[in-house]
Amino acid sequence: MPQVLRKTDNPSDEGMSAAGLDRAGGILDSEIKKGTITAGALVVARRNAIVYSRACGSLNPTEGSPEVKPDSIFLLASITKPVTACAMMLLVERGEVSLDDPASMYLPELQGHERKKIRVRDLLSHTSGMPDMLPQNRDLRKENAPLSEFVKGALTTPLLYTPGTDFKYQSMGILLAAEIVERVSGMPLRQFEKEELFDPLGMAGSALGMGDFKIPETVWCGTSSEEPEEEKSFGPNSPYWRDMGHPWGGMHSTARDLTVLFQTILNQGEYGGKRIFSPATVQTMTADQNTHLGRPWGLGWALARSRVWNYFGELVSPATFGHTGATGTVAWADPERELICVVLTNRMVEKGHLLRRVSNAVSAAVVN
Repeated sequence: MPQVLRKTDNPSDEGMSAAGLDRAGGILDSEIKKGTITAGALVVARRNAIVYSRACGSLNPTEGSPEVKPDSIFLLASITKPVTACAMMLLVERGEVSLDDPASMYLPELQGHERKKIRVRDLLSHTSGMPDMLPQNRDLRKENAPLSEFVKGALTTPLLYTPGTDFKYQSMGILLAAEIVERVSGMPLRQFEKEELFDPLGMAGSALGMGDFKIPETVWCGTSSEEPEEEKSFGPNSPYWRDMGHPWGGMHSTARDLTVLFQTILNQGEYGGKRIFSPATVQTMTADQNTHLGRPWGLGWALARSRVWNYFGELVSPATFGHTGATGTVAWADPERELICVVLTNRMVEKGHLLRRVSNAVSAAVVN
């Protein structure tokens, strides 16, 4: 029976090099000293055991700010997307939604201009034809528009191509998937995820939106506390954006909590004796949905064999899945090596350069 994640002080017991893991943590330390980032956390797990946990920097880039701890809460940005997909897949395995149903079956407003060709599956695998962001995205944010206004826009925004015929990374497809979850379940997505995912898994540091957390208790996004005046009302550290609960980027979590979620998936949906997902659901979520297009992607999960999505480093096995976030985060699991790596920082460095370096050092720390 899959057990609750244990902590080991001897990484070699799980076939890991302690020196190699220290090297990975040292990369974060060096970037803190350079000022490239001001907060970082790294958790590595193998075979149901946490073999390494490191935190560095401060919650806020101001003098005297509290230090980051392994359980500090970060804004995940787009790692939110596969968690939204996990919520959808719970409904799929319960027989309440079918992946090959037209999305318009659940969203009757989704009409015209080939929108009826969008399947639920397309919303999760970035093949729906939806844009990443609405043309009016910035204006809506400046107005502090509620999420419902983004949904209205997504239901009518022009498609970029015929659904199912191409691939384009798209946050708005994930938004419509979330809207389906809310309509079918009859509850807000943030409540559904709390009751069906976070609480059962003991992910006490996780919430879509702010939950019961306060912004000063979380890690600041960016390396300066000085923000453009207008961004104070809608930027990544604003109360509006932090608590909006946008299903494409609004989740808060800790490195350990994400490790628990990934371990559950590696355990074929079971964690600590609790069945969260069926094995069939896990296998489907992490399988390539876009073989007909040659653009590998799972249901919500990015796949290592996707040539356009290299944030996991170059040393992971082809079976690796995970996601990254624009705030400087990446989390992945390598099933072949039974390895999980979660790197959370507060700034994206050179299109994933830092995240790849840390990930490579973690993969290289596997010795047997």
